[in-house]
Amino acid sequence: MSSQTEEFTIGVEEEYQIINPVTRELSSRVEHVLPKAQKALGEEVQPEAQRSQIEIGTPICRTLADVRSELVRLRREVIAAAAKDGNQIAAAGTHPFSHWDEQQITPKERYQSLMRDYQQLTRELVIFGCHVHVGISDRSVAIQVMNRARVWLSPLLALSASSPFWLGTDTGYASYRTEIWSRWPLSGPPLIFESVAEYEALVQALVETKSVAEATKIYWDVRLSERFPTIEFRVTDICQTVDEAVMVAGLVRALARTCYEQAMRDEPFPAVRHELIRAAIWRAARYGLDEDLIDVVAMKAVRARDLVESFLTFLRPSLEEYGDWDEVSSLVYETMQQGNGATRQREVYKRTGRLEDVVDLIVRETAKGVA
Repeated sequence: MSSQTEEFTIGVEEEYQIINPVTRELSSRVEHVLPKAQKALGEEVQPEAQRSQIEIGTPICRTLADVRSELVRLRREVIAAAAKDGNQIAAAGTHPFSHWDEQQITPKERYQSLMRDYQQLTRELVIFGCHVHVGISDRSVAIQVMNRARVWLSPLLALSASSPFWLGTDTGYASYRTEIWSRWPLSGPPLIFESVAEYEALVQALVETKSVAEATKIYWDVRLSERFPTIEFRVTDICQTVDEAVMVAGLVRALARTCYEQAMRDEPFPAVRHELIRAAIWRAARYGLDEDLIDVVAMKAVRARDLVESFLTFLRPSLEEYGDWDEVSSLVYETMQQGNGATRQREVYKRTGRLEDVVDLIVRETAKGVA
């Protein structure tokens, strides 16, 4: 099978916060916002675990231009629907100060079952991510892509990190969402799998041992989708701006294709220890782009900028083939220069001392380029 037989389509899912514009707190109004949004978007917009969340999913996209236009359309309609209910929409990995204890679980069986199974972990699951699907129809090849892509998860997270605040406190993390999520038993980076049969045997064992109800509740940072013929990357915070979301989608698609082509050539890949990849992801969550990150292949700490540039170098042939190099590399360098979402939130708080102003920043950036 050659890369010409795969389309490497892109699908993006974003989880948004519903915001009370007066208090800037989370607003449990999804039952009121969702019908208004679905009038324009149909099934492309859905509820999420908390009633203060709302999720969109793009149609299948074949270019980054498609991704951008769909995200602009979807954000615009969700923002408009929220406004009709007197609310705002914000895209960030955590809310700066709203308390999990004041949120309500969505009355939908999938989320109620999470509550029954995971209890307090579900109550505290007030976090917001971005998931990117890349079309790869052959699951056996997708496993080989996953084996290779896992070593590059940390720079993706560092670039997207947008959750420094939790319950009114600066956590010291760029992505505290990652730390909240890491407590779940089947989260984090995947192990290496020798074959799709080994992968499916593990999934079956987890289901038969009642560790999970079904395969869609395995939440690794990169996994095979059970609903679509895709590989799904789940490591990133939701990005505050459309530009950043397009950047992440472009990087993920290029990563999937680069790893696919390596697998087609049967190139060896670094069998990096699971513990080192977890440490690299933790460090990206802790520091974002502000301190050294971990080059897991070289097994050493390196400047964040150097790791990101190595990532771009790895992806450049694929990005150039798609005609995406100029746009994606420019967005990456812009993010490194101006800071990721976490850095920009902290700059506002340092300047004003008000977390309400941080929420206002997130709301503005969520709508940037959308109107």
